[in-house]
Amino acid sequence: MRIKKHKFPGVYVFVDEDGSERIATKNLVPGQKVYGERLIKSEGEEYRIWNPSRSKLGAAILNGLENFPIKPGSKVLYLGVASGTTASHVSDVVGWEGKVFGVEFSPRVLRELVPLVEERRNLVPILGDATKPEGYRALVPKVDVIFEDVAQPTQAKILIDNAKVFLKSGGYAMISVKSRSIDVTKEPEQVFRDVEKELSTYFEVVERLSLEPYEKDHALFVVRKP
Repeated sequence: MRIKKHKFPGVYVFVDEDGSERIATKNLVPGQKVYGERLIKSEGEEYRIWNPSRSKLGAAILNGLENFPIKPGSKVLYLGVASGTTASHVSDVVGWEGKVFGVEFSPRVLRELVPLVEERRNLVPILGDATKPEGYRALVPKVDVIFEDVAQPTQAKILIDNAKVFLKSGGYAMISVKSRSIDVTKEPEQVFRDVEKELSTYFEVVERLSLEPYEKDHALFVVRKP
């Protein structure tokens, strides 16, 4: 049983006694569990196993993601933060020098974040509508990375609109696309091609990755703002 560094800074690989490998992040708040994940102690440090079945970003990393722009010290705008499962791992990665601004539309869901952010102070919960970035413009500075997990038909437009306001020039964005949320009448591959075409009107599309088998009919796109 050991921990080794992943190729992405801030991400680790946990090698279990049977040789199986899982990804993990170093726990920014030792002792704190966010979604019932397994905690591992190694050489005086505590790590949180990153469950790919509960996190689309975790699934992407395990599926061989080549571009992971979130780094220690990054400022990240997270659209669709929900109860903070993935955002908590992003919070671990960026560390105390970084910041995660988490936008969520549902007050009920956002309330679940409150106990988490009391100690995890680099995670800032924002009640807002991702389709209206002007509504939280005063709360969010320019960021290095945007991550979007908003299952809406207009999700590509949502990313573009937020990038225009918040993303630094040369910054990256990542978007999880659920084909059935966009158009149930089209084959997923056609939906993904349509999304890629729309994203390419504003961004350079850097990577596209399937999230199977962890998420059915999902793809993750990594894009860069010129």
